[in-house]
Amino acid sequence: MADLPLAELDAFAAVAQSQSFRSAAKLRGVSASSLSDALRRLEARLGVRLLNRTTRSVSLTEAGERLLQRLKPGLLEIEAALDAINSVRDTPVGRLRLNVPGIVAHAILPDIAARFLALYPGITLEVATNDALIDINGEGFDAGVRYEEALQADMIAVPIGPRVQRYVGAAAPAYLAEHGAPKHPRDLLAHHCILHRFASGRVLPWSFEEEGREFTILPPARVIAETTALEVALAIRGLGVIFTFEEFLAPGFATGALVPVMEDWTQSFSGPFLYYNSRRHMPQPLKTFVEFLKAEHRRGP
Repeated sequence: MADLPLAELDAFAAVAQSQSFRSAAKLRGVSASSLSDALRRLEARLGVRLLNRTTRSVSLTEAGERLLQRLKPGLLEIEAALDAINSVRDTPVGRLRLNVPGIVAHAILPDIAARFLALYPGITLEVATNDALIDINGEGFDAGVRYEEALQADMIAVPIGPRVQRYVGAAAPAYLAEHGAPKHPRDLLAHHCILHRFASGRVLPWSFEEEGREFTILPPARVIAETTALEVALAIRGLGVIFTFEEFLAPGFATGALVPVMEDWTQSFSGPFLYYNSRRHMPQPLKTFVEFLKAEHRRGP
């Protein structure tokens, strides 16, 4: 067994940790079929099945679970050894894999990524957009971006982007001319509203605060969608009232296609954080990105 190719073992670890050939392939920058071929060769060499595969899922067999637990320390040591070499280069190289929510991918990351990659041309940035909470290490990411209430206690968090963001309401002028403008959260019960459904299937109610009192309502839905771009486009076409991140609505406000509503009930909250595992070896591209974010934060706006 001493002649087992490291590439096949790495392919197995990637698929086992992602529990998906497609996700592992994206993170490795290869095709899913090449990973599947590598796994078949490895299983043939060992004479044992390592993964249970169906059309919808991938899971470890008992043998696969044992192999993964023995491989993890060795693969981390190899990664650390390569990063040790990387750290003495004039400029770092490698892949930085991030998992970010939609609002960050849309409004925050583009400018930050452009400045960072201009400084470090040897780093390749891979970004997956996901609003759900995930195990970033188990899914093969170096770090994630989430908001404060979603951060886990054992993670290190570094500010990224604006330190204050707002959740605001809007509607098209034509809609308001026909239905009037809501003034209070209870008024929304008489309006058509455009709601967002998360990938988990949850449709969250809208929450508002006044003098320490919170109002939470699930208003009548004219539209429920999973894509914010679609929700905003339908609001512009007069389908109803929308509440979302101000950054998504700013272009509509600028052109007059949307008008702010219930401005007294605008919600402000803390901006997002980059987070990563404090107990894991820190790859050089991630270390460089963290240092870049801290320097930007010190400089301020």
